[in-house]
Amino acid sequence: MITELGGADFDGPVILSGMIGSSMGWQEVAYLNLQQPLRGLAGCLVPVRAAPSGRPCWIVPGYAGFPSSAEPAQGVDVMRGEEMQLLGASLLEATHDGCWYVLPGTHSKWVYVQDGVIRRFTTFMTGELFAALSQHGTLAALMTEDTSTSPQAFADGVNAAAQRGLSSALFGCRARVVTGTMPARDARDYLSGLLIGAEWHEALSLSHPRPSRITILGAPALAQRYRDVGAQLQIEVVCLDPDAVYTAALAELAAACPTASQG
Repeated sequence: MITELGGADFDGPVILSGMIGSSMGWQEVAYLNLQQPLRGLAGCLVPVRAAPSGRPCWIVPGYAGFPSSAEPAQGVDVMRGEEMQLLGASLLEATHDGCWYVLPGTHSKWVYVQDGVIRRFTTFMTGELFAALSQHGTLAALMTEDTSTSPQAFADGVNAAAQRGLSSALFGCRARVVTGTMPARDARDYLSGLLIGAEWHEALSLSHPRPSRITILGAPALAQRYRDVGAQLQIEVVCLDPDAVYTAALAELAAACPTASQG
């Protein structure tokens, strides 16, 4: 498969990012530390060892964060792939002021970028938890085939996440349905609100400075969920097209990366 990278008629560099550079991917690539600026990623690309002769193929390394005296709120955390979206967003927004980016998904990231450098970031397993809880276990039995949505149930879930610990609040989803307090058709939206709300409340408690504005990099439907929470918590939310930011990053790296063939 690697011999077909880019197609037979394509002679430009092939740039790969994400889990392909993980220990479970094609070729493990070491993480960068947070002192490495996003605009410096082109100088950190790692050649693909198995690339065909004459085909420049590169893997973009991810970032690893560790607590420090300067950023004690930074836990041990990693990202692969999100650095491309962050690079593209920083190119499109072009601001030196600190900016909070949120990348919702299976493993949501909250990232603070200042002067083109990732200062700290936190990962939340929001999407993975939603998939697991809605497909397996006690709460899965509540989920119906009804595809209608309930903004109120979602908002109630966000509020509940602020009032109780997540484990207790999750069981409250079942309690609401079995007591008739909430119809089963609303359980999916309530669960979504609980998990996304818990992410927001924890992220805001860890965020210094507390964001008054965040930029969402995500698919439209999921980005709208985060926009709704922002409105509920009176925080300005703007959205960037994830395809546009990724394309901007690819163009930046393609223009700057080495083009010599890989032996």
